[in-house]
Parts: sequence; structure tokens; C-alpha cells
Amino acid sequence: MANKVLSKFRVRKGKVFEAPLENALGRLMTPFDEFIHRQSSSGVLLMICAVTALVIANSAWQAGYAHLLHLPVSYNFGDWSLSMSFHHWINDGLMAIFFLLVGLELKREFLVGELSERKHAVLPVMAAIGGMVVPALIFSMFNAGTPTERGWGIPMATDIAFAVGCIAILGNRVPRAVVTFLVALAIVDDLGAILVIAIWYTESVNMIALMGAFLLTAILWLLNLAGVRHSAAYIFVGILLWYDLHITGVHATLAGVITAMAIPARPKYDPVAFSSFVKDIIRSFDRSFRPGDKIIANDALRARVSALDNGVHLVQSPLQRMETRLHIPVAFIVVPIFALANAGIPVDSFTSAEAVLNPLTIGVICGLVFGKLIGIVGATWIGWKLGWGELPKHSTFHHIIGVALLGGIGFTMSIFISELAFAGQNEMLIQAKAGVLLASLIAGISGFLILRRAPIEESVKNDEVEVVAEAELSTGGNGRKLP
Repeated sequence: MANKVLSKFRVRKGKVFEAPLENALGRLMTPFDEFIHRQSSSGVLLMICAVTALVIANSAWQAGYAHLLHLPVSYNFGDWSLSMSFHHWINDGLMAIFFLLVGLELKREFLVGELSERKHAVLPVMAAIGGMVVPALIFSMFNAGTPTERGWGIPMATDIAFAVGCIAILGNRVPRAVVTFLVALAIVDDLGAILVIAIWYTESVNMIALMGAFLLTAILWLLNLAGVRHSAAYIFVGILLWYDLHITGVHATLAGVITAMAIPARPKYDPVAFSSFVKDIIRSFDRSFRPGDKIIANDALRARVSALDNGVHLVQSPLQRMETRLHIPVAFIVVPIFALANAGIPVDSFTSAEAVLNPLTIGVICGLVFGKLIGIVGATWIGWKLGWGELPKHSTFHHIIGVALLGGIGFTMSIFISELAFAGQNEMLIQAKAGVLLASLIAGISGFLILRRAPIEESVKNDEVEVVAEAELSTGGNGRKLP
């Protein structure tokens, strides 16, 4: 986005230096860059990684795959040592970065996003609650009173990358407001999953370490109150918090969410102050410039460029900067690695009747597919009928049904909760994962087909009118752009 904006500004005077291979490399990287920034790309990559893990787990490489995941990885410093399996590092360490991004998205949505306005927030919040409660109840119907009842949290989760990836493939066939509704719903769903993990999937608590966690959380908020805007300070304390929670017994990935909540969401400068600041810097830069000067050899110019660079950082909130920087690494590295490490299960988990027709697998499938459908559509209908909120613009309940089905794509969070619920119980874990994968496949295909057949004429017509009106406003209605 920033590069597109930058390309609109021409360099009117002076020289622009380019490296010998810069243009060739730019042409080579353009298709890759477009793939990275396409909404559906992360979902496509996630699907490829899940299929790859399934293939490896059912091939001659299965033993090597299992050996790699159980390989111990240690950090040692003097007498201090932290050792976990590679699989554990992915689920507890790498996923903390995922939860950091989830926390940043949650905070932004509640402050300035779709969830900051009551009329827009009510229905997604109600839909998310319905989409968590009903699946848990349906799962419990199949598993209450059995050793597998601990997995009730598995069908509560929605995988935002997969769900948004499916809806993005449909392009303009789905109103933009419906996509926003799904994203808001999934974010509230993530918050619910985080609370479930923190409260119900924590085995035992080390109270002394827990006091340390409270102290580190207080330090994070003191940094916020002190106006510290360097992300490195928060990340450092967040790493200490992660280790402390690991000792505590509370799931360590929650350190990511706690850290995100402390990161400042308010910038130093507002747009007016930043504009004045930039103009002052540019005037000072021009006064310090002499023909033939180079910034590398002119301390005055270099100081003003550094000041401008600092100002550019201060006009953006630390939350905004960190969320932007984390999005691509999380979507294209963290979550795909998680899929590769956790989606590999034996194919006979899908092919034998005994493997699929058991309370655990059926509970997960029915919870994710039917529970999400009933919970999301039902809660949205109740809120709409009571006048508590409005349906997304240009949408009908046909769209809400499609969104509800896509909400049944549990994948990342559902597999993550499965790992917590059935740690050390391999047979149950495989059954739970089989349910998650089958349910995600059923829900994804069903939701895609429902939305593909949803009415689009009215939304397209209205969107075109809005675009034309905006164009006329910006050009004054005479084809010339207003100053």
C-alpha cells in the first residue's frame, strides 16, 4: 500500500540513483509481492501446508517427521537451561507471536475498528458468542461424562485466515461489509478462545511465578503510562513474561495477548501536528542544503533527515506499526509452520468408520459445522429482530448463513486447543484433529458455495453508485479533480 502511494509522487528535480540490477529484481519480485499482499494468499498457503503435513504423515517420511517434531531444542546460559521439543517450541513459542498479532488486532478493533461503534459491534459480538456457546453445547451432548468431554473448547474457534481466504476468492460477489462482519466475528471469537485457554486449559499454577507475571504485566503498563513508544521495550518484557507464564503453568502464549494490550495505540503527533513538523523540517533542510551536497557528508542534512525519520515513526502508533510488521511473518511463516507441525495425522483417521464414527470426532464435526451455523445465524437473527444492531450493508441472511458456515473452519485455533485438551493422549488427539480437518473441509466448501449463490445485483448496483458519486465529488462533476 505504501509503495503504491509513494509511486504517485514524481521526483521533479534532482537525481534518483538505482542499483544495476534494481529494475530487473523489481520485475522479478512483483508477482511474489502481489501474491503476499493478496487477501486469499495466506489461506491458500495454509491449505497447502495442511495437505503437505497429511502427505508426509502417511508416507515413508513419517518416522523422520515424528523424530523432527520430538527433537529436543535447548537454550543454556550457565546453569540455567530451557529445553522443550521442537513441536513444543512451535506450539508454545512461535504461536506466542500469533497471539501477539491477535491481541493487537483485538485492541485496534475495539478502539477504532468495527467493534468501536455499538451499532456495528452488537451483531458480530452476539454472533461470535452464539458461535462459541452452541458448538460447545453440541460437543458436550456427544461427550458428556466421558474422558473426551475435556475437548468441549475445540469447536468454539474460527480460523480467520482460512475463512477470510475463502471469502476473498469470491471477490466482489460478497459485499465488503459482509467481509468486515466476518472479520469482527472471528476477532471476538479469538478473544473467547483466549479466555477458554487461560481459564479451563491451565492444569496447575505456580503461585510465586504467577506473582512475577503480575509484576511484569504492571511493568508493561508502566511503560505505556511513561510514554515509551519503542516496541523493543515491550517485546523484551513480553519475552520475560512468556518465560514466567511457562513456569507458572498458565499457557505461555497468553504473554502475546497481554503484551499487545499494553502497547500504545495513540501516536505522539496527530496529522495536523505532523504536517507542521514536516514542513518545518523541509524548510530547515532546504536552508542547510548547498549545491553539490550529499547527505552522507553533510551533518546538518543528516540530522534533519534523522529528525524526519523519527517524526514518521511518531505519527504512527506503536500498535499500528507492530501490527503491520507482524501480519506477513505470522500469515506466511508462523501459521504455516504450525500447520505443518500439527496437521499431520494418519489417513485411516478419515477412512475407517471406527475412526470417524466416535463421539469425539462426531462432536467436533457437528459442533463446528452445525453448531456454528445455528449459533451465528440464530444470535444474529435475535439481535436484528430486537433492533439491537444492523445487518451488514447490502447483505441478506443468505450472506449470514454463508458466513456462519465459514465460521466452522476451526483449523489453527481448534487444533491448538486439541493439543492442550489431549496432551499425551495420542489416540484422542488424532480423533480430535480428524474432526477438525473434516469439519473445516465441509464448512469451507459449504460456506463458499452458499456465498457464491448469494444475491449480488443490489449490492453491486449500490456500490457502483457510491463509486460514481465519490468520483464526481472528487472531480467537481466536470472531470477535473478538485484542489
